[in-house]
Amino acid sequence: MTSILIAEDEERISGFVEKGLRAAGFSTTVVRTGDDALAHAQSGGHDLVLLDVGLPGMDGFEVLRRVRQYDQALPVIMLTARTGLADTVAGLEGGANDYIPKPFRFDELLARVRVRLRDSAGAGAAAAPAELRHGDLSLDIRTRRATVAGTVVDLSAREFALAEEFLRHPEQVLSREQLLSRVWGYDFDPGSNVVDVYVRYLRSKLGADRIETVRGMGYRLV
Repeated sequence: MTSILIAEDEERISGFVEKGLRAAGFSTTVVRTGDDALAHAQSGGHDLVLLDVGLPGMDGFEVLRRVRQYDQALPVIMLTARTGLADTVAGLEGGANDYIPKPFRFDELLARVRVRLRDSAGAGAAAAPAELRHGDLSLDIRTRRATVAGTVVDLSAREFALAEEFLRHPEQVLSREQLLSRVWGYDFDPGSNVVDVYVRYLRSKLGADRIETVRGMGYRLV
C-alpha cells in the first residue's frame, strides 16, 4: 500500500487530510514536528511527504533542504498558509514538487498527490539517460552537475530543473505555461514572472545567448 507521511502540527488539518487519504486507499503516518518529519522521511518507508512549512522546531523549508541532500526523488508537497511569492519560490527552489496554499480543498490535494506519485513511478520505471548534452552544455542527471565547455557551473535545484527541461527539448520553443507546468509542477499565478526570472539566472550562468526569447511564444535553447 502506498504510504504518505503527513507533517502537520495543526490537528484539525492533519486529521482531515489523514481521513481523506485513508478513504482513498493510502496508508498514512502523521507527525507534528520538523525533527520527526525529517526522521520519518529519512526512514525510506514513505512514497510521498505532505510537509507543512510552519512546523515547531525545524521548519518545513529546513526539513526539505535536508531531505534533498540525500534524496532527490522522494515527492514532497508543501502545505502552508504563507502564500507570498517569496515563500512559494523558496519552497520550489528548495526542491519541493508542489506547493499548496491553505485553505485547500481535499479533492485538489488528492489530485496533486496522485499526479506526484504517478510522476515518481514513471521516473523510476524509465531508463533515463545519465547525461544530457547540447553543444558544449551538459547536465549529469545523477550527480546534478552542470558543465559548460568543460567548466562545472553551480546551479540551484530549480535552475537545474529548468536547464534539464531545455536540454530535453533542444531547439524547441517552450512556452511559459509549459515550463511552469513541467518544472514547477502546478498552475502558477499566470501573472507571475518566475519563469523569466529563472531564465535570466540561467543566462547569467550558462551564457547570455544560449537561451533565446521567441517573442510572444516562449524560450528556446539554441
